Amino acid sequence: MATLDKMIEPRKHLTQREVDRLRDATKGTRNEARDNCLIMLMFRHGLRVSEAIGLQLSQVDVESRQLHVARLKKGLSTTHPLRVDEIKAIKAWLAIRAKMKPETEAFFVSERRSSMNRKTAWLAIKTYGELAGLPLPTHPHQLRHAFGYALADQGADTRLIQDYLGHRNIQHTVRYAKNYPNNVATL
Repeated sequence: MATLDKMIEPRKHLTQREVDRLRDATKGTRNEARDNCLIMLMFRHGLRVSEAIGLQLSQVDVESRQLHVARLKKGLSTTHPLRVDEIKAIKAWLAIRAKMKPETEAFFVSERRSSMNRKTAWLAIKTYGELAGLPLPTHPHQLRHAFGYALADQGADTRLIQDYLGHRNIQHTVRYAKNYPNNVATL
């Protein structure tokens, strides 16, 4: 007979409260504005780390309050609305970015003024998770999963979650709604 520990799969996503703690951990750090914006956009838009660091200035439209998401892994690209607090975080980062005068159109740049890379994003999120005292080792993809579960928790149906995450196959989406049976769309 299986033990209870073997039957319960370890959690692979962060909760909304843990994401807030992760963002709080950026306060007072060298890259506070950039990393707070990175974490917020990754969580709020379900971005993979490569999608986040691949964002170009032209994809972030503060005036029309839209984020144009170019999905990877054959996902469906889409446009998401930006919330007021996201606009504030974006403007704070863009003010610092402008002073850096990078010679790239990348939205997120490193201290060396070049496009931010995956390793830097991974290390930052891991470090902020440790600073925040989160109960599980933190990595960027947990923000994407957190987004899917947060949408399901808010009552979004599977098709909406699928659209926001850019999944072509709904089977990749149903995991988020399985704990919320009233939200599962008819397959």
